[in-house]
Amino acid sequence: MGRRRQWLGTTIGHWTFGNWSFGGRRGRGSTEVDIGHRLLRLGGVNVASPAHSPRLLAVELWGLGDLAIAIPFLRAAAEHARVTLVAKPHAAALLGHFAPAVELVPFIAPWTAFTGKYQLARWPWRAVVRVVRELRQRRFDIGVSARPDPRDHGLLALTRATRRIGFPRAGSSSLLTDPLPRPADPHRAAHWRALAAALGWTLPAQDYAAGARNSRKVVIHTGAGQTVREWPRDRFVAVADRLRAAGWEPVLIDAKHGDDAALIQTLAGAGRFIGNDSGPGHIAALLGVPTFTIFGPQLPELFAPVHPNAGWIAGQPCDYKPCFDACRYPAPHCLLGNDLDTVWARITEWIGPRC
Repeated sequence: MGRRRQWLGTTIGHWTFGNWSFGGRRGRGSTEVDIGHRLLRLGGVNVASPAHSPRLLAVELWGLGDLAIAIPFLRAAAEHARVTLVAKPHAAALLGHFAPAVELVPFIAPWTAFTGKYQLARWPWRAVVRVVRELRQRRFDIGVSARPDPRDHGLLALTRATRRIGFPRAGSSSLLTDPLPRPADPHRAAHWRALAAALGWTLPAQDYAAGARNSRKVVIHTGAGQTVREWPRDRFVAVADRLRAAGWEPVLIDAKHGDDAALIQTLAGAGRFIGNDSGPGHIAALLGVPTFTIFGPQLPELFAPVHPNAGWIAGQPCDYKPCFDACRYPAPHCLLGNDLDTVWARITEWIGPRC
């Protein structure tokens, strides 16, 4: 393990990885790479032959919601480049449905664990080295990350992508060839749009017509990736009862509903979606379904589902918001402080005259 650590570098705080210097670019002498690089600098020409399209690596190592927000960029990128996404294995179902042209390299980054993420002795070093080598072999012309995260930027640098575009933080600009200023809009979707603009691309407007259906089916997902984001299930049951009395057809599901492909199929048949600040809401919005989100520790302006008819209720005030799920109290009062009647009043405003 000591040799692997030496290969990856031991002075992470100073952005030193092995004997590789990430302050500049490294030429590879490849005619194909040079051509692809020039095309990208000219604004992302859509090359007819896939064999001569530039290779692009996108990094999104976190949850389903983060992946759903990235999908419009990935679909657009696939029209200009050969795209590879490095992400958790659960990205397979989303790519298969929304962006089948995108290649997936599955990777559970150890720093995405909720606890113990920096216990380096417990990291799966063999897996880390294997993924880095696999990505290097693809000889990417460009690598991107929408997250202002030095760990993402370090991974991009290790892949030796010719151009590395992202939003620097804590000194990570030395790992990027094209550091970008953060967009005025703090939402993660705005970061993906800024990356597209840096490549000369415009993300097409999302077609929400598929969600403008007359279905009275309301899918209610009661789960979330972290318990501090889970509004009590009994309150969701009460919401379902009130919806049913108002003429809607509520369907309650949770994490036990099935795999992600089954989740996508269920959401695609919904007329409305209600849930916690979690991945299913973002997937529903991507499918064109209007969503209502019950927020707790996170801020809607950062991660609300992207849909013109998205509604939400923000969590109650807390001095530590956003705490990124590391609640400092015995219970998340920011979430639990929104009682049934308060949430129901907001839902009736959002869902329309039936209530």
